[in-house]
Amino acid sequence: MTLDKLAAGPAEAVADIPDGASIAVGGFGLAGIAWFLIEALLDQGAGDLTIVSNNCGVDGAGLGLLLEARKIRKVIASYIGENKEFGRQFLAGEVTVELTPQGTLAERMRAGGSGVGAFFTPTGVGTLVAEGGLPWRYNADGTVAESSPPKEVREIHGQQMVLEESIITDFALIRAAVVDRAGNCRFHAAARNFNPPAAMSGRYTIVEAERVVEVGEIAPDDVHLPGIFVQSIVELTPEQAARKEIEQRTVRTR
Repeated sequence: MTLDKLAAGPAEAVADIPDGASIAVGGFGLAGIAWFLIEALLDQGAGDLTIVSNNCGVDGAGLGLLLEARKIRKVIASYIGENKEFGRQFLAGEVTVELTPQGTLAERMRAGGSGVGAFFTPTGVGTLVAEGGLPWRYNADGTVAESSPPKEVREIHGQQMVLEESIITDFALIRAAVVDRAGNCRFHAAARNFNPPAAMSGRYTIVEAERVVEVGEIAPDDVHLPGIFVQSIVELTPEQAARKEIEQRTVRTR
């Protein structure tokens, strides 16, 4: 892999993602999501995908577009969120959903990128997360078709903890504010969210960059994600970089 990892554009960057791929996607709601890589993947046509992300976008935006096009087979996420179609497909038995505590999900991705096979955490002990039986997929009649298995629980330092396996995906799609040509990334504020762990969990990580700079222009202490975790960079135009939608806009009456 050369130091210059720039791709020609979003379409070229996602061209080799096949049907059945697993993909980690950064973002929280719509903050920090890879808008243009997701839309390029929709146009590319890959289906039967397993998505690992905090949530699955919203109706009509982000990962919600792939969901509406029936391109997603399974989602590993921490919540359904405001995506009504996501909830409908889950309850109708059209998509498998492995709900995972939010911090556990972030650590499962980070661990995957760090070479850690599994870890123990107190989160979920005494609940269906540890004991099993959490519905993963429903039948069309509303009965449970597949549920989570029980997990190992062990006492460590005097506290009960549950074993969680790390996550490694085929690809990862993330977005960063500033990226140098070697793939070193800096994120802006809350848009940092799940992007670093998602990038780490992907065997082949693609980042859409709001601004690309030369190697050395990002101070070492400002690097939030080392370039070793990034294989391809898509440089956005200023107009594309300005696209930062939110789920809801709430204002106070003055």
